[in-house]
Amino acid sequence: MTPINVMINGLPGKVALTIAEHTVKDTGYNLVPYSLTGPDISEDMTGVLETRIRLVRPDKKEHFIGKIKKEFSPFFVIDFTHPSAVNENAEFYVSHEIPFVMGTTGGDREQLENTVKKGSVPAVIAPNMAKQIVGFQAMMEYAARQFPDLFKGFTLEIKESHQQGKADTSGTARAMVEHFNALGVNFEVNDIQKVRDPDIQREEWNIPEEHLSGHAFHTYTLTAPDGSCTFRFQHNILGREVYVKGSLDAVEFINKKMSASEKHHPKLYTMIDVLQGA
Repeated sequence: MTPINVMINGLPGKVALTIAEHTVKDTGYNLVPYSLTGPDISEDMTGVLETRIRLVRPDKKEHFIGKIKKEFSPFFVIDFTHPSAVNENAEFYVSHEIPFVMGTTGGDREQLENTVKKGSVPAVIAPNMAKQIVGFQAMMEYAARQFPDLFKGFTLEIKESHQQGKADTSGTARAMVEHFNALGVNFEVNDIQKVRDPDIQREEWNIPEEHLSGHAFHTYTLTAPDGSCTFRFQHNILGREVYVKGSLDAVEFINKKMSASEKHHPKLYTMIDVLQGA
């Protein structure tokens, strides 16, 4: 079986680095030795195990893309760049006909969908690439459809804790708000409690020291109006390994789409599509 060429953008970011390391060790993939990075990254090269990767700043990507396509096409992108780069990067991939998987949160999601629709390649874009969490979200979406207003009158508290360097509120937590609203709970995205302080994470969340730089703890607490009952949903992730399998499964998914008769009908897919093999 011919290895799939994968370009991982967002290096030297931690999630991108974790996926790149797995890609290097998996014979089913060939890591493209280039990575789109941020404008403030000073390095020209970075290392992924024994592989040297050239970091390409935004103002240089048009210069390098022809060389990359000539040397490695066909290839797929996995994008874990900064939230501020989401829409610009998507436009870049579509304009150069590069199928992509985007796990970064943020950006204008409606614009993302329109960008993919006007192009000629498929993409998977999701606020969370962890398959088990995506499955949990799907269960909550199902509950919201089948049992609207089930928790009407209940109060909701959402707390999420991530590493100090995470710029935005968790996309997973934001997505869950819609499901809880459908279940009858009055709650706004701005009400999400975002924790980034390592001292609070140590003392109140009991997050191990070695995972302060990489974790995702979420707690959703529903309380009845009279306080007589409480429901709590929680998912705690230590490290970044859980995102690797989902990201690579998404690459396999769009690779199959490109090989099938659907290849001329680009579509924006989600991780639910990937899980269902739709």
